[in-house]
Amino acid sequence: MRPFTKFLRSQLSFFKGFLSNCSLETARKNQDRLGKLMASFHRHDVEHEDFTIGEMEASMITPRDLVSNGIVLYIHGGGYTSGDLDYAKGFATMLSARCGIKVMCIAYRLAPEHTYPTALDDCLEAYGYLLSHGYAPESIVLCGESAGGGLCYALCLKLKEKGRVMPAGIIAISPWTDMTSSGESYETNKRVDPSMNKTRLKYYSDFYLYGKDEKYKRRTHPRTNPDAEDDLRQKSNPLVSPAFGELDKLPPCLVFVGGDEVMLDDAVKVHEGVIAGGGKSELVVTPDMWHGYVLYGLKENLGDFDKIRKFIKENVPLQKKLKWMSLDNAAKIYPASRNRGWSNVFRLSATLDEKIDKEILQVALDVTVRRFPSIAVRLKTGFFWYYLEEIPSAPEIMDEKPYPLSRMIFDDIRKCAFRVIVYENRLAVEFFHALTDGNGGLVFLKTLIAEYLYQRYGIKVPNEKGVLDRLEEPSPKELEDSFQKYAGPVKHPRSEDTAFKITGRPETDGFRTNTTFIMDAEQIAAEAKKRGVTVTAYFVALLIHTNIRLQEKLVKNPKRRKPIKILVPVNLRKLFPSESLRNFVLYATPGIDPRYGEYSFDEICKSVYYQMSLQITEKNMSARIATNVGNENTKILKIAPLFLKNLIMKLVFKAVGERKSTFTLSNLGVVTMPPEMEEHVSRMDFLLGVQSTAPYNSAIVTYGGRMYLNIIRNIKESVLERELYETFKELGIKVVAESNSRTNREKLR
Repeated sequence: MRPFTKFLRSQLSFFKGFLSNCSLETARKNQDRLGKLMASFHRHDVEHEDFTIGEMEASMITPRDLVSNGIVLYIHGGGYTSGDLDYAKGFATMLSARCGIKVMCIAYRLAPEHTYPTALDDCLEAYGYLLSHGYAPESIVLCGESAGGGLCYALCLKLKEKGRVMPAGIIAISPWTDMTSSGESYETNKRVDPSMNKTRLKYYSDFYLYGKDEKYKRRTHPRTNPDAEDDLRQKSNPLVSPAFGELDKLPPCLVFVGGDEVMLDDAVKVHEGVIAGGGKSELVVTPDMWHGYVLYGLKENLGDFDKIRKFIKENVPLQKKLKWMSLDNAAKIYPASRNRGWSNVFRLSATLDEKIDKEILQVALDVTVRRFPSIAVRLKTGFFWYYLEEIPSAPEIMDEKPYPLSRMIFDDIRKCAFRVIVYENRLAVEFFHALTDGNGGLVFLKTLIAEYLYQRYGIKVPNEKGVLDRLEEPSPKELEDSFQKYAGPVKHPRSEDTAFKITGRPETDGFRTNTTFIMDAEQIAAEAKKRGVTVTAYFVALLIHTNIRLQEKLVKNPKRRKPIKILVPVNLRKLFPSESLRNFVLYATPGIDPRYGEYSFDEICKSVYYQMSLQITEKNMSARIATNVGNENTKILKIAPLFLKNLIMKLVFKAVGERKSTFTLSNLGVVTMPPEMEEHVSRMDFLLGVQSTAPYNSAIVTYGGRMYLNIIRNIKESVLERELYETFKELGIKVVAESNSRTNREKLR
C-alpha cells in the first residue's frame, strides 16, 4: 500500500467515530465538499451542461477526448440521504475524463424529505430521459457507488418488472444491496472497515424507508419501525435490497468492492445472483480497501479504470447491430407487384391544435422508431426472398408535397420504407404496405404523437387505447406473422368475375387528387341502423350504387356492363386473437351485377350486408389464409430464386389481384385516444394510394364525432367524386367536401 493510501486510510479510521455519529446536515455538507474536490482534478478535461429532468437537477459531462459512442448514467451514493449535483459531478467528471465517455449524472431526491420509492422513480425517469433523447438501451451503461450501486440493480429489476429494455451493463462500486445487513462480512469486517458500520447504515435505511422523526426539533433523526418483523420485510424488498431479488435477465455487471468493507457480502450476493440467473458478472475484490475506494482514484488502483474502459468497450457496440425479419405472408406480394408508376403506400395523419415543431418531432421520432422494429425498417433483397432490416436511425422529417401519397421509389424503400411528413398542424405517416396494415400504422402514429406531446409539453400520455410504452421491449406477439399461425385446413378458391373499372386521362406528372367528404358520424350511424346494416356495409352499398349509375353513363350497352365489386379489407384481429403489428388483413368483395336488373339502394344495402356476413367468418377467412400460406410454402416456389418468384407473383397479382374489384374501401373505424392526447388532436385522416391499374381508391376513419371519407385518384376527370356528391344529396346526407384539386381548391357544401 502506497504511503498516501495508508495516510488516507488512517484519516478515515480516525474520523470514523465522528462521521458515524454526525448529524445529517453535517454529513451532507462534508459529502458535497468531497464531490467538488474530486471534480476539480479533471475540470479542464471535460465540459458540463447542467439542466433539469422533472424535479431533479442533472448534468451532461462530455470529455474533450471522446472515444466511446455510449453514455454512462451515473447514480451517486450517500445512503439515499446525501449528495447534491456537485457531489454527483465529482466522480462523474473523473469517470468521463478517464474513460472518454459521456456521463449524465443526476441529483435524485433525497431522504428523509423524499422516501422510497422516490429515488428509484427518479432513476427510472433519468433512464427514460436518455432514451427519449436518442440513446439506445444498448449504448447506456449504469454506474453507481454505495446506495447508487444498489439503485443500479433496483432500476434494472424495475425495468424487468415493466417489460422494458435493459441497459448495456452495470458498473457497481461497493454497492449497498442488503438493507438488512445479513451478510457475514458485517461481523467479520466490522473492526477493519475504516469508514462504515451497521449502526450508520440502519440510520440511512430508516430515513429512506420511514422519513424523519418529527419529535426532534434541533437535529434530524430517522423514524424507526418498532415492528421488527415488518421492518425486516420492508428492508428485504428487492427494489430496496436487490440482493434478495431475482437477478436473471440482467445485463453484464462489473462489481468493485474493498476487501475490508462490512458491505463486502452485499457485492458478492448480487454478483453471484446474476451468475446464477444465467448472466455475466465480474467481481473485483481489492484487499485492504474500504467502501467506495474507486472514487479516490488512487494510483495503485488505476487498473480499475482499465477494467471499466474494457467493460464499456465490450458491452457498448461501436455500431448498432441491425435486426432483420422475413416479410409476412401478405407483405410478400407488395415488392413483387410494384412498378415504375405505382407503389402500394397508405397514409395516416393527425391534425394537432398547434403548429408542429419539426425539431421536437424529430427527437420524438428518434425515440419512437426503436419501439417498432417491424415498422422502422428498410426493404432488403435476398437471393430467395425480400426481407426487412431495421434502420440504423430515424428518417428525417419531410415537408408536405402538393399532393399526398406520391410514389415511393424503390431506392427510397431500400433506405426507409416509411416517411413522416409535416404541414403546419398536420402530422402524416406514409407506410409501404409490406410493413404493416392500418391497425399497426395507427398504433405507430398514436405512439409517435404521445412521445411528441411528452417532448414538447411534458404531457405523460397513458399507455392505453393503442399508445405503446416507448420504453417497453416489443413483445414477440407484436412481431409474429399471424397468417402462418391461423391458416385453416382447407383452401379457398380464388375464382371471381372481373369487375368494372373507371377510366380517364392520367395525370402526366403523377399528381394525386384527394377529395375528403366530411360527415356527421351520428347521422351515418342512424342511416345504417335504419336499414339494419353496419356503417361499413352502408358505405360499400353507397359506393356500389354510385358506380352503377356511373357505369350506366359511361357504358351505354347493358350487355357490356360488368359487376360492381368493392374490396373491403378485414382486420383479422377481430376474428383471431392476434397482437401482431404487422399485416394481418384479408378482404371481402361484396358486389352487385347490374346485368341482373335494377337495384334500389335499400336492396343493395341488404345484399352487401348478407354477402359480408357470409364472407367475414372465422372459417372462411382461415380458408383464405390457407390458400395464401399454401402457395407460399410450395416446394417449387420455396427454392425458386427471387427474380423468378417476382415474375410469378406479378402474374398472379395481375390475374387475381386488382382486376376482381372496382376499387377498395378501407374503414379504419372509430379512433379513440387517451384524454391527454385527445385534447390536442382535432382531426384524423386515412388515405389509400391509388391502385396500380385503376385510378381510384377510398378510405374512411371516424374521429371526434366526424367521419372522413377520402377518395383519391390519379386521373384528370372527377367523375366518381361528382357522382358520389349527388348520391349524398339524394340520400339526405349532409357533407362538406374538401379537395386539393388543381382546378377547385375551395370547400364545397
